Parts: sequence; structure tokens; C-alpha cells
Amino acid sequence: MAGTKKVKKLGKQEVEAIFSRFAEIEPEPRGELDYLNAFTLLVAVVLSAQATDAGVNKATKKLFELAPSPAAMVALGIERITELIRTIGLYRGKAKNVFALSQILIEQHGGEVPGDRASLEALPGVGRKTANVVLNIWFKQPTIAVDTHLFRVGNRTGLAPGKTPLEVEKALHRVVPERFMLHAHHWLILHGRYICKARKPECWRCPIAQWCLFEPKTPLPGRG
Repeated sequence: MAGTKKVKKLGKQEVEAIFSRFAEIEPEPRGELDYLNAFTLLVAVVLSAQATDAGVNKATKKLFELAPSPAAMVALGIERITELIRTIGLYRGKAKNVFALSQILIEQHGGEVPGDRASLEALPGVGRKTANVVLNIWFKQPTIAVDTHLFRVGNRTGLAPGKTPLEVEKALHRVVPERFMLHAHHWLILHGRYICKARKPECWRCPIAQWCLFEPKTPLPGRG
């Protein structure tokens, strides 16, 4: 992930104000991946690497109808899985990972998705970010999954500057007030996806612009 312009860190009061504003606007933020249960959530997140949520949802609609469980996914087979997800980037490798992780879930976890990081990260195609998403959404743990959007927002705003995703993740755990931790992940990712965009942040409509340290702020189109 490419770094962004280095900024100073926000103070405690500014961080509090930012998350209070997020909570006011969207008290219960949700991710945009479609899923039926813990297993399909895990699969959807694995498939979302270097792909859009919309693209993943389109591909998994039929996949999850046919294989909503590890046993059904294994029965489907690698070739059929590959065929169903071929519209997603890196689909061949992802199909192999989905098949393999389904086998492991059956053999080692009784067909259930484990609720601990070590077990999740031991699965094919599952890294720290994927594990954090599953732990946060399904198991309601206050984890933060740092994707490109969240990495950008953490650096650009001054919330949690860091040179790596892990640095940003750890920084956020230090500064985000405890009562906001469960939803911090979604607020920041959605903010980066729709407002604090990579090429040109839409500062003119940003709900946290008054606390953000990014300069110069992007003006309303036509007024710059």
C-alpha cells in the first residue's frame, strides 16, 4: 500500500469528535459484502481481496445458493467453484483457497468457523485483514481491518499515521475510544470509499473536515 502525505497526529479531543460524528450519522454501520452465515462471510472476505464488494456479491449469489456450508463447498469441487467466481480477480487461486479452507473447517473445526485469530489465519487465503473482518462482523470483536481505504484515511486525516497497515491498526487501537471500537472499522472504510477518496477527497461534503489535518482541503467543484 502506498503511503500518503505525512501529517501530524490528531489530539484526543479531535479523535473523540470524529467518532462521535460518525456515530451520529450512522449508529450501526454495516459492511457491503453479502453473506448468509459465518462460513459464507469468511468466503466472501477471502474473495474480496483485490476485488470490489459489488463484484464479489454478484459472483457469490449463485455460489452461496449452491454451497452455504463447508461440506457443500467441498462437494461442489474446485472446477465448479472456479467457474462460478471467474468474474472476480485472481479467481483460480481463490477457488483453490475456498475449497481448501472448507476442507480444513470440516476436518479440524467440525465444519464451524473458528472465533480466534490464530485458527482463522491458519486457513488458506486468510490473512490478518480477513481474520479481523470476520472477528469483527460475526464474532463482534473490536478488531480493525486495515484495507487501502482505511490505511489512507488513517494517514491523511492524522487519526493514525503509519507506514504499514499493521502500524495504522495498532495506532487506531491506541486512540479510538473504547465505546467506538466495534464500529470504527466500518466507519473508516466507508468514509474512505465514498468521501475521502484516493485521487481527490471530497472535503466539501466531509462530515469530519473541521478536525481532519489534510491540507489543502478540496473545494466544491467549480469553486476551486
